[in-house]
Amino acid sequence: MSAIEPTTHLDARYSDGGVAPTPWAEAQSHLEAAELFWVTTVRADGRLHTTPTIAVWADGALYFSTGPDEQKARNLAHHARCSLLTGANALHEGLDLVVEGAAERVTDEARLRRLAALWEAKYGPEWHYDVADGAFRHGPAAAYVFEVAPDTAYGFSKGPYRHTRWDFDRS
Repeated sequence: MSAIEPTTHLDARYSDGGVAPTPWAEAQSHLEAAELFWVTTVRADGRLHTTPTIAVWADGALYFSTGPDEQKARNLAHHARCSLLTGANALHEGLDLVVEGAAERVTDEARLRRLAALWEAKYGPEWHYDVADGAFRHGPAAAYVFEVAPDTAYGFSKGPYRHTRWDFDRS
């Protein structure tokens, strides 16, 4: 997948006067470095499910994994739209980010091997995965890998306050 350059918008209603929007390159740097994300999926009955996860940013998308029987995987089988959030968890500093898009399962084993290497490089050897049968493998357990290419992303910078929205044209 190739990275798409988004259209950037500053929402002045939630921004300090005279500020410029957060550059997408800055947001990408934060997505690459973030250790923990919160993923929100939609259950078959419409209720939300939010849980922490780890993820990697590569090729213009976020990638996360989950066991085939976990709630996230069951939810994504019914409704592919989801969001991933990460940030500073502070009121007056940092950058909080929300990425919204459709989760697509990655099964190509060459891509999975590349992603497994990225996981281990970012999170260390405890997150080493082998690849087989279109999934990550850690011992006997399988983990499905999902790609979320952003349709829309939001940045909430604090210090100064600036609310940035990025729209990705995927047509």
